[in-house]
Amino acid sequence: MTDLSPVLDQADRNLQSSLDRLFELVRIPSISTDPAYKAACRTAADWLVTVLSELGFSASVRDTPGHPMVVAHHEAAKPDAPHVLFYGHYDVQPVDPLELWENDPFDPQVKDIGNGRKVLTGRGTSDDKGQLLTFLEACRAYKEIKGSLPVKITILFEGEEESGSPSLKPFLEANAAELKAEYALVCDTSMWDPETPAIAATLRGLVGEEITVTAADRDLHSGLFGGAAANPIHILTEILAGLRDETGRVTLDGFYDGVEETPTNIKASWETLGRTAESFLGEVGLSQPSGEQGRSVLELTWARPTCEVNGIWGGYTGEGFKTVIAAKASAKISFRLVGSQDPAKIRDSFRAYVTSKIPSDCSVAFQEHGGSPAIQLAYDSPVLTKAKAALSDEWPNPAVVVGMGGSIPIVGDFQTYLGMDSLLVGYGLIDDRIHSPNEKYDLNSFHKGIRSWIRILAAL
Repeated sequence: MTDLSPVLDQADRNLQSSLDRLFELVRIPSISTDPAYKAACRTAADWLVTVLSELGFSASVRDTPGHPMVVAHHEAAKPDAPHVLFYGHYDVQPVDPLELWENDPFDPQVKDIGNGRKVLTGRGTSDDKGQLLTFLEACRAYKEIKGSLPVKITILFEGEEESGSPSLKPFLEANAAELKAEYALVCDTSMWDPETPAIAATLRGLVGEEITVTAADRDLHSGLFGGAAANPIHILTEILAGLRDETGRVTLDGFYDGVEETPTNIKASWETLGRTAESFLGEVGLSQPSGEQGRSVLELTWARPTCEVNGIWGGYTGEGFKTVIAAKASAKISFRLVGSQDPAKIRDSFRAYVTSKIPSDCSVAFQEHGGSPAIQLAYDSPVLTKAKAALSDEWPNPAVVVGMGGSIPIVGDFQTYLGMDSLLVGYGLIDDRIHSPNEKYDLNSFHKGIRSWIRILAAL
């Protein structure tokens, strides 16, 4: 590999000017959910185009029905170099309640919080302005020393991530030919701990369903009708109870089609992270895992599918007591998916199961609440392997490959509309207070994040 020391040294020399640029961007109140900040969102997009143009990118602001996208392109030093798409977002969450902030959320500061730790404060320092600038500043150091970049890069920055990305899918569809690359780099995730970088290889998919069971044509007196009339709450709770067996496995027909066992070496690496059921659940006042028996909490939350009841209601729930048999009872159920589980098949299997449990004189109605497949980068993917080695060279501890229990919609959109896998590398920390008052980003995360991208770009 080319000697990276001069490029890394340049990133070190640039740190203060890199911070100055980050603070300029953070001072722009690009709150996407509030129409009052529409002009600020465009200002942030324009600012990014200016910076990208200074770095030699062909960059432009692209209008959408909502806030604009930023798209930029840069060729590689060699024509046969890989082509990557880097994604980030320049919009931020609202700052309410403002009185809980220790400083103006759009007046970023460097603060010493003790133990030799300095942090950058302000809305967007971690989510996602600081993260996306680690990549741009890595490109800057590379260009200043080498005069070129080691890979071909397309940039996509959006301004609506914090408000549901309503313009993103149409934009990807309309511009697929321009945006498609070999794979995407996404910097909007976290480290395992302050000294251990992480690559997220899996994201669970989701199926959401709402059901309403209807029995009598009105609420009934439980003394007059109790024991004779069907009770929809009884029917509903029996249905919900039957979704999992005594071992924690989901009982739906075909539910585990497409679910593969996590490789032994990956599970072994997770065991070294020290997260136990007691340490994980103890933070929320629990101690006993309730999912599939015989599996660790990390495997349960990162690599196994789930069925959870998210809400249930019916009958009288006000103050006091009312002896009725409700006419209706409802529940919301979500399934987290892994591997190649098919959301449509899971939904069909669920509805068939529920319908089979409804008495002939009762009925059930279904309402769909979204569905998306899981995302999984092969654990032995060359891209993942190279990035893991590059990160391990930079940080005190070797990089770990983790899963994510939730979903990042953009990753699924890249797969659906551009046919690309995504490499998820981020330098945030669990205590960064994103979406909350007093958001911060560790100075070390910012600095070593820049250095990490230099190493990853060279490795790729």
